[in-house]
Amino acid sequence: MHLVTFRRSVAPPEAGVLVDSKVTGLGTDMLSLIASERVPEASGPSYDLASITLMAPVPRPPKLICVGLNYRDHVIESKMEIPKVPTIFNKFPNVVIGPGEPIVLPKASERPDYEAEFAFVIGRGGRHIPANRAMEHVFGYTIVNDVSARDFQMATTQWLMGKTFDTFAPMGPWLVTADEISDPHALDISLEIGGQTLQHSNTRELIFRIPQLVEFISTVVTLEPGDVVSTGTPSGVGAARKPPRFLRPGDECIVRVEGIGELRNPVVAER
Repeated sequence: MHLVTFRRSVAPPEAGVLVDSKVTGLGTDMLSLIASERVPEASGPSYDLASITLMAPVPRPPKLICVGLNYRDHVIESKMEIPKVPTIFNKFPNVVIGPGEPIVLPKASERPDYEAEFAFVIGRGGRHIPANRAMEHVFGYTIVNDVSARDFQMATTQWLMGKTFDTFAPMGPWLVTADEISDPHALDISLEIGGQTLQHSNTRELIFRIPQLVEFISTVVTLEPGDVVSTGTPSGVGAARKPPRFLRPGDECIVRVEGIGELRNPVVAER
């Protein structure tokens, strides 16, 4: 099932189900839907995709947790050792944007970069979740672009400030429920700008897979319904290319993940 958060003119955002380019409202919001652990029957009116605005499927997740250096090919291009424990950081939830919304390049940064990422969304929350029960807590999957200001990120050992400028967390276009994807660790992932594929890999390259990540993170903090965990990016980031290829106004980032779809966002300069 493909679930969306959408808006109709001045109506409040609502969760809906997407079928054949039509969205039917579910009469609730996405966080309430996820917390209920069930999808209510779609009995409301249906709308053409062209007549509504898609938002991020989880517009304001309780936590947006990110994993760094989690693809073998990206670790190699970064000239670093394969990590023995996950590298975890976060983005503030209010920097999340939806499909089609512009990534705003901050005036303060000269090295804004892209990162195609596959993300999972927590359904049933919990603490101290063992790896062998972790998939029971996954509600579904979506796409995230972990936009990063490399100059701010690398200025200190703490990555947060380089990762959480406003608009630096495009997400979407929808949330695919877990039953739709039989193996989340065998999905092609790519990023394209201007007709050029800059990143292309497969989630089989993940160093720490979903069960390990759920176990590790829940050892520290209680996971809640609607938490989004973005699992890391493959090789091909702009900072590692020769010469570097940073984001520029006029670009359009297209992130594709097999079984989910594509997330498109234009890039503009901060005014």
